[in-house]
Amino acid sequence: MKAGVLNKLKTAFWICLFSCFAGVVFQLLREERLDYHSVLIGLPLGLGFVLLELFIYPKMEGRGRRWSFTHMLLLKVTIYTIIINLVTGGLAIVAGMIECKDFAHLAPFTLSTGQLLLILYSLVIYSILIFFLQVNHLLGTGVLWKFIRGKYHRPREEERIFMFLDMRSSTSIAEQLGHVRFYTLLNEIFHEIAEPVLQTKAEIYQYIGDEVVLTWEMKDGLRDANCLKLFFLFRDRLARKAEKYFNKYGVRPSFKAGMHTGRVVSAQIGDLKREIVYNGDVLNTAARIQNECNKYQVDCLISGNLANQLMDLRGYCLERLETVTLRGKENTVELFSVVNARV
Repeated sequence: MKAGVLNKLKTAFWICLFSCFAGVVFQLLREERLDYHSVLIGLPLGLGFVLLELFIYPKMEGRGRRWSFTHMLLLKVTIYTIIINLVTGGLAIVAGMIECKDFAHLAPFTLSTGQLLLILYSLVIYSILIFFLQVNHLLGTGVLWKFIRGKYHRPREEERIFMFLDMRSSTSIAEQLGHVRFYTLLNEIFHEIAEPVLQTKAEIYQYIGDEVVLTWEMKDGLRDANCLKLFFLFRDRLARKAEKYFNKYGVRPSFKAGMHTGRVVSAQIGDLKREIVYNGDVLNTAARIQNECNKYQVDCLISGNLANQLMDLRGYCLERLETVTLRGKENTVELFSVVNARV
């Protein structure tokens, strides 16, 4: 199963669980009693939300369908109101047939106070869910949870792996396409990296123009050579879609990568805008290593420090190039090129 689908299924589980809990709270507050009807309502409403927010709306956006915030808001309110009425109506009919009882509190398509309260309550609950999904999407997978836990409330030292992934010939491509089409291309390409990121447990730290900075906790990056695997998964995805990009933009995009590992200071900073930042020489070194790819005419370079810690290469081959003094650095760094020997 693809990592992206698995991640959505995990998210779907928590949404449905939260939706069932919200149903329990609603019944307790409104009726001061609890039975299985609250869960019967909460679960299908949660599934409907999951289907729309995780699977249908993203595909609409991926196909270039752009909606203004107001239009999207009105569309969602309308759709969720219809779903709420359909679910409660369907359950009322089924419950009535099975138990031969009058479930008036579930009666749909009426302007009863109870039905209106249920609609308003459900819309508020799903507004909260949408808010958290959007914030999590904006910050990056897992980052919101780190904010909530306060993991980086105080500066802390940790060892991490960093990758600087940069588009080749980006200046000439931008001149050829123009800035608007170039960034449309970049946006499509950066969508391609989502699956490899999830599959290798990476975190997207920053987008810097046509460059992506990725990072791993040591255990995640070293396990199964995930830090190497991400680059080749991404490169293979671009290769498979090269003709699509050429037909649409006249280019076949390719990337180069530099990786290094070391200790950084991690902290949450900012007031009006908060984010988790990493400070340390390891980032500068990784960026410099990536710049050396052109000199050695290779796609992926890693430092000796990282190479020495990769115990299981999973079919990737390392070739030692030389020990160099990188621009702006005093200490020398061993450089290794990486080749996918499984191809």
